[in-house]
Amino acid sequence: MKKQNLLLALFSSFLFISCNKDDNYETLPTDSYPNVIATFGTNLDLNNLQNYANQTVPAYITKDNSNGNVITDKAATLGRVLFYDKKLSTSNTIACASCHKQALAFGDDAIASQGVNATTGRHSMRLVNNRFATELKYFWDERAANLETQTTMPIKDHGEMGYSGLNGDQSFSDLIVKLSAIGYYKELFKFVYGTETITEARIQNALAQFIRSIQSFDSKYDVGRATAPNDGAPFANFTAQENQGKNLFLTPPTFNANGSRTGGGLGCAGCHRAPEFDIDPLTKNNGIIGVIGSAGTIDVTNTKAPSLRDLINPSGTLNGRLMHTANFTSLQQAIGHYGNINIAPGNTNLDPRLTPGGIGQQLNLTNTEVQAVVAFLQTLTGTNVYTNTKWSNPFPN
Repeated sequence: MKKQNLLLALFSSFLFISCNKDDNYETLPTDSYPNVIATFGTNLDLNNLQNYANQTVPAYITKDNSNGNVITDKAATLGRVLFYDKKLSTSNTIACASCHKQALAFGDDAIASQGVNATTGRHSMRLVNNRFATELKYFWDERAANLETQTTMPIKDHGEMGYSGLNGDQSFSDLIVKLSAIGYYKELFKFVYGTETITEARIQNALAQFIRSIQSFDSKYDVGRATAPNDGAPFANFTAQENQGKNLFLTPPTFNANGSRTGGGLGCAGCHRAPEFDIDPLTKNNGIIGVIGSAGTIDVTNTKAPSLRDLINPSGTLNGRLMHTANFTSLQQAIGHYGNINIAPGNTNLDPRLTPGGIGQQLNLTNTEVQAVVAFLQTLTGTNVYTNTKWSNPFPN
């Protein structure tokens, strides 16, 4: 009887501990993951996961496009491995991280990114703060319905990662067979999903969770916004120039019948909405209609843009060129473009906010105004996203 009572007590204690521990992942002996340990060493500790699920998000950030695929520490960890794994390409030379580099706020400094068979048709977007946007569609032309769908499209692209199933390429099913034979994926998929089975949906969910976890809210702007009643109020930690730039960014312009600005600001926030600085889903073409490597062709379908956060890095240099054509190499050039909108022949999709009265807007910018807006945009840069190990390459160099 005493033995039964002892066993009952031990069982009850086990239930209590099991029900009250962090149920986001299961703690197992380290030797349960021999392939993970052999491959990643101390770079990946499944018994001590990085915090992806419960990161601090400022109270003034209200947008979240997780769309039911809520971030967990387990799946985001798997997503990190997938994001950096070059085995997801047919040549074992290209990973998602090849075109989206942590040092550049997960953007690229190349005009077009190199794939296994070709370069990308458009400049690669920065991925920082993807979760905090209203727009659910992805790619510059919004051809992917959501981030989950987007994550495997480059993998299935002939030029980018090569598993297209066309033009002699292997198919995505071949990739699943390939990954299923890798020891660390057997362990990671079982760790996350309970079985070793690899599917496209599981890959998509894990990659999307990792990408949505990449956030940047430690900028000078965030320090000021945390104590201000709203975005429009002066920020106590800003210089006069930075507050002027913020006011110009937020305030809509007024125009005369000729499309020339007569007052107000630049109205940037009409499309790039504070405090997330994401793109308005209703935004149309911004007047940039070029095609990389094709001077005689136009493309008016580009209507999405990344967040304006972390346009530059802490060193003060751009995190890659700007626009889908990568033809702007400075913030001044980008601001100047909006200051003098030219309605190019064939651009049937130009955003009407850029054409007051049907005429391309003329903001008549002064150098003082341009420099003020540049100063403000520089306040949107954080530091943590560039160095935090949870977003870094888990594979040994």
